[in-house]
Amino acid sequence: MKRFRIVPTLLVQDGGLVKSIKFKNHKYVGDPINAVKIFNDKEVDEIVVLDISASAEKRSPNIASIREIAGEAFMPLAYGGGITTVAEIQELIASGVEKVILNTAVFKNPSLVTQAAAYVGCQSIVVAIDVKKTIWGKLKVFINNGAKNTNRDPVEYAIAMQQAGAGELLLNSIDRDGTFEGYDLELIEAVSKSVSIPIVASGGASEIEDFKKAVNAGASAVAAGSLFVFRRPHRAVLISYPDQKELAQKVFLK
Repeated sequence: MKRFRIVPTLLVQDGGLVKSIKFKNHKYVGDPINAVKIFNDKEVDEIVVLDISASAEKRSPNIASIREIAGEAFMPLAYGGGITTVAEIQELIASGVEKVILNTAVFKNPSLVTQAAAYVGCQSIVVAIDVKKTIWGKLKVFINNGAKNTNRDPVEYAIAMQQAGAGELLLNSIDRDGTFEGYDLELIEAVSKSVSIPIVASGGASEIEDFKKAVNAGASAVAAGSLFVFRRPHRAVLISYPDQKELAQKVFLK
């Protein structure tokens, strides 16, 4: 199997590193800078940092904090949270961020994707699509860290974001977030068949073999949080990442 990116996702709230279950019950797990340093040693492909409270609090990105994280990261860094303007995107790129992740703001203003792509190029613009099943059993896109139902269908929304200029989609299953139940393969397959840009699958990874399943369903890369910061069964905090030998044996070899 062709090698693909395996991306740790760090959730930041009030300056601390947290982990959630279904976007709720956030547990403090440490300092983001320390986590980045550990992942440096693990030689990860890329890292995602999401400030999960910025949009809800109508707060702009904390550039000083992001610059500090970027200064410690020896791998490409993608950041999302509170981004609403091209000027903020320009400042983030200047601070060392290689990709910006847009979510709530682009639902309200899709032209931000187009404007951002014109400035930094499509390859640096990622749109996060958080998906949850409603009480009627329909998959819908949610914003504001999973608090607001947009009533948009994820496939239709993915197509719209690609047309707006997104170069990549971060597709996250809220229902599987932090559950260790495996990725939502049906969702990945449905969205991947509808767009031509790369999809990063997120939400539910239980073991590294799940990565291959997500890619076989259509993902171009995979992201995980709990799998890399918790040791089961008691969710003790232990930041880890599989070494290259293990990945070669369990994931990349056919």
